[in-house]
Amino acid sequence: MQRGMRYWLVGASEGLGRSLAHKLSSMGVELALSARKVDRLQNLADELPSAASIYPLDVSDLRAVKATAEDVGQIDGVIYMAGVYWPMDAKHWDADVVEAMCDINFTGAARVMGAIVPKMIERNEGHVVLIGSLSGFRGLPGAIGYGASKAGMMHLAENMYAELHKTGIKVQLVNPGFIKTRLTDKNEFNMPFVMGPDEAAEKVVAAMLSNRFQSNFPRMFSWLFRGANFLPAWAFYRLFGRKDGTLKKLL
Repeated sequence: MQRGMRYWLVGASEGLGRSLAHKLSSMGVELALSARKVDRLQNLADELPSAASIYPLDVSDLRAVKATAEDVGQIDGVIYMAGVYWPMDAKHWDADVVEAMCDINFTGAARVMGAIVPKMIERNEGHVVLIGSLSGFRGLPGAIGYGASKAGMMHLAENMYAELHKTGIKVQLVNPGFIKTRLTDKNEFNMPFVMGPDEAAEKVVAAMLSNRFQSNFPRMFSWLFRGANFLPAWAFYRLFGRKDGTLKKLL
């Protein structure tokens, strides 16, 4: 990632996306900015020190994704971080809300990747960054819809990396913990190791500059989620499967 390169940021208007846009622009990266809110995108573009163009987009619309990808044109990299979130348990299942989380967080990423990755393969160059979540490692209480959508995103990144890691295309997956945004403001529980979007953006840029496929942060908090992968199902759900269990005490 060098000065003068052009990156498409999908989900750039606020939170982590907005902070990441500022960080990359300060490094001399030219940006194509996408999100649903035109006024927020334009405001962001006006703030940035390097060249930036806006491309309003609803990632739930496949035709719009294809058309916007054509308008954006050739890019050096794409970062997908569009996302929606509502805390939800199975007792209060709202099918419309769950569908929205799956459609924006995961299927939206698949739509964008489908419009961009084949072109990168033709050129044998490009950089793909998907923003997952520590919540995607294993099923957790209160994360109906959101956890599954992020797990799908993480698996999609692994699929691409498995196929493309020996090519000229760099695929990376970044899994943050809690980031202080209007989305996490919905949480009514304590959020360990919560960080601001600017600090999180620094972590994402550091991951992008590395040669690692997968980066997880905050590091100490990520050990809990990574370590849970090694527990058999009976042990994991005895510890973490109830909202009044070990997870609630940790949170």
